[in-house]
Amino acid sequence: MKRLLLVFLLFTAVVSAQDATKVNLTNPNATIYTHLYFLQSDSYQPEKAARTIYPNATKNPKNAAIKLKKILDGKGLFVDFKQVPKSTNYKDTTGVENPNKYVLFPYDMPFISVEKLGNNWYYSRETIANLNQIYNDVFPWYISKLEDFLPEFGQKKIFNIALWKYVGLLMLLLLAFVLHVVFKRFTFFILQKTHNYFLKNDGTAIAQVLKKLAHPISLLVALRFFDKIYPSLQFGLTINKWVFLGLHITQTVFWIYVFLKLVKVIMYVYAEFTAKTHSKLDDQLVPILNNFLTGLVIFFGILKMLTVFGIDTTAVIAGASIGGLAVALASQDTVKNLLGTFMIFLDKPFHIGDWIEAGGVEGSVEEVGFRSSRIRAADTSIFQIPNSKLSEIVINNKGLRLFRRYNTNVGLRYDTPPELIEAFVKGVREIIIAHPETRSESDSYNVEFTGFGDSSLLILINVYFKSLAWGVEQSSKHKLHIAIVKLAKELGVDFAFPSSTVMIEQFPEKQSLDLKYNIDQERIDGVIKNQLEDFNKNKS
Repeated sequence: MKRLLLVFLLFTAVVSAQDATKVNLTNPNATIYTHLYFLQSDSYQPEKAARTIYPNATKNPKNAAIKLKKILDGKGLFVDFKQVPKSTNYKDTTGVENPNKYVLFPYDMPFISVEKLGNNWYYSRETIANLNQIYNDVFPWYISKLEDFLPEFGQKKIFNIALWKYVGLLMLLLLAFVLHVVFKRFTFFILQKTHNYFLKNDGTAIAQVLKKLAHPISLLVALRFFDKIYPSLQFGLTINKWVFLGLHITQTVFWIYVFLKLVKVIMYVYAEFTAKTHSKLDDQLVPILNNFLTGLVIFFGILKMLTVFGIDTTAVIAGASIGGLAVALASQDTVKNLLGTFMIFLDKPFHIGDWIEAGGVEGSVEEVGFRSSRIRAADTSIFQIPNSKLSEIVINNKGLRLFRRYNTNVGLRYDTPPELIEAFVKGVREIIIAHPETRSESDSYNVEFTGFGDSSLLILINVYFKSLAWGVEQSSKHKLHIAIVKLAKELGVDFAFPSSTVMIEQFPEKQSLDLKYNIDQERIDGVIKNQLEDFNKNKS
């Protein structure tokens, strides 16, 4: 009797426990829980689960409820009820047409949602309308047909899983591998043909990059094939959850890899293009642009990875924006330097290798970075100038000069005869015309008697050297100076230096200190002719 009473009490407790959960459609959380709870093996009551389907939305609500459960299990979509809202008047603020709507998996299954109709929450009419299409996408028609032809031994279970599922998984992996191998060759062929068609270049370096790019693309195709077919094997929700998590992580990693390789290909092509341009600043843009695009790919890759783990990227981006604003306010100089970098690349006030003078700094531009530019002075020391300042100050780009101007004054003694002054000026002009590194057009040089200095008669020499190289300019000056000194020596013209002359008139037995100049015109013409011949022999 006691045993019968104990059995009766246990049976009553079990029945009470089963009835403890009732159909509840008052909020999104309750509706989804009701649907899934009454389709579990230990609480299987599909009639109650079917009540989560809006009345008259379909002729067979029980079948619709079962299909929804299979779709979620097949794709490994585990509902985290802690994240599902419990508010009766929940509103979606993302701008959907019906605000009283909740999407269970906005990234993986955007068409499966619940909505408030009247006082209750049901699976939305959109979900029911698209249910057959979603189900057929997850479970192709041939799967149900295939099960009819399975032999009996295929239904035997190992670790509570039917044997045919193991065989199907092995065949699926084999087919995915074969697809990967075939598609890899096909992808590389297409990429190489596209490259050769547009760039007319089949270099080995770019070919290696394209080959590396074809590998992850073919893997993505194989993974997509596996993702498409795997749900048809009908493994349990727990297994599917981890399988699809691994698939999505792998796909995300491969996509990041593909885009990183794509950036490398683009940068390789751009580097080839910049190598053919005259501007060296474009060459400097290659590593900067490469770092920027790489950072962009990694940033969006991380956002995608967060969605795989169910993290709302909208909140992450909003938080990053606020944090970015705070960082920007705290590091205004860095932001100004970054903007200065953009302005330098847009305006191009100089190129790599140009000799510039900016804010008291003079030297050759070696590098333009994200934050600052590096300038090497004539003594080989390095100046690091922030790009914000470099984009604002006046820059004298001597590297853009057409010619190098050289201007100097030569002082002759005050007692130099006018004839020798004229001869000296004429001789210097002839030397400039004969100089291979100076411009010889009539309006491109000046040699004139321009004034009276404190201790000398001033002869202006203004010339333009053809070469922009600093070393060639100094060598050209040397040749010009030597020729002028030789001319002065042969003419008998002396260069003045700061001095004072005391004139004492009628001093007994003392003669004047005046120099004796030879102003014979024939001799002067011969000297100039001889000096020009000598210069032409030695100018090389």
